[in-house]
Amino acid sequence: METIPTWQVLSLAGILGWILFSRLINLTVRIRSLTQPFVTTQVEKYISLVLRVQSRKHPFLDAFFSYLSCIVSVPFYTGFLPLLFWSGHCKLGRQMTLLIAFCDYTGNCIKDIVSAPRPSSPPVRRLAKTEEEKENAMEYGLPSSHTLNTICFSGYLLYYIINNFNNTNGFSFKLVVISLMVTLSLLIGIGRIYLGMHSLIDVVFAAVLGTMILVIWLAVHERLDSFITSGKNVTSFWASLAFLLLFAYPTPELPTPSFEFHVAFNGVALGVVTGINRTFSEFHNEHVPKLFGPHLGTTMFLKRIMIGLPIIIAVKFVSKALAKGLLPLICNLMGIPIKSSSYIQPVKGVTVSAVKTQGVGQFSLSSRQAGYVQKIFLSTPEECYDVDTGIRLLQYAGK
Repeated sequence: METIPTWQVLSLAGILGWILFSRLINLTVRIRSLTQPFVTTQVEKYISLVLRVQSRKHPFLDAFFSYLSCIVSVPFYTGFLPLLFWSGHCKLGRQMTLLIAFCDYTGNCIKDIVSAPRPSSPPVRRLAKTEEEKENAMEYGLPSSHTLNTICFSGYLLYYIINNFNNTNGFSFKLVVISLMVTLSLLIGIGRIYLGMHSLIDVVFAAVLGTMILVIWLAVHERLDSFITSGKNVTSFWASLAFLLLFAYPTPELPTPSFEFHVAFNGVALGVVTGINRTFSEFHNEHVPKLFGPHLGTTMFLKRIMIGLPIIIAVKFVSKALAKGLLPLICNLMGIPIKSSSYIQPVKGVTVSAVKTQGVGQFSLSSRQAGYVQKIFLSTPEECYDVDTGIRLLQYAGK
């Protein structure tokens, strides 16, 4: 039997202790009371700046910044990250996946802790042309997730390119790549203000936070990669970590989609770590053929895309169907009260009642007797777990 490293036990115990401690002293509300008034004041103060930027409005700029914001959207990551694995650049793929998942969790936690508004519309003109942007507009403002993710995404990509393409590693090449990455980050930040999605403080804070995360990540990414590819007890540790992070996430002042975004990336990270750990020597080691290298041609790369995309879609639907069928039954057997807004129908043997949460109708599926998990994680017996969270986590982990 594989022994569990002490640091893993201490890490998980520390997170669990943090969850219980923060609930006990109502930490989220305390921090919000200190930070929200200041951030809200700054957002209102710089509305005039947003209006000055938007005074340069033009149909071309509207379209340019709207489409540019799609570069760091969920659909972009859904299409781009698998390409890294299929191209043979597996280390870049797994590191980029985990880095963006970490950025998403950190940024969304801060959003929902502070619960600071976006610039008021009107007078600000908010451009949200895509469904993705309309959903983003429902989140709180600070920090700008697009700015945060762009800095970390472009920064790590820059690091990888400079350190892995030795034959083009001249000064002029480095200068061009750095200029492109810096320009992209600046344009994303300006674009968030131009589109009316963020104020200056949201963008500046995100830029500082993104730079700090990138510096820390570059200091630890080799150790993290070594653990994922050849460490002990990787899958069970990461599954436990993913589960605890769901409960460590702060409760916002009002419901937002931020938690759902985190759950999706949390699931993707869990799936990537599990898959890499189990198949590293066969498919993901540093000796596999790579695109832009001598052993993987464009034709083979395109074949991988044609085969891989249907498999991803199929696995997503199958894992979702399995989770929808099994999770409610498991929770019922364990005496855990659950609710679902869309994914599942009422389960036989479970008391069903209609619940209104912030104006949104939800089914509450509650068992009559509370289990041990409920007593640890739920504040009151009347609370229910949202089973959609578990379904979403497993659905994206399966991808």
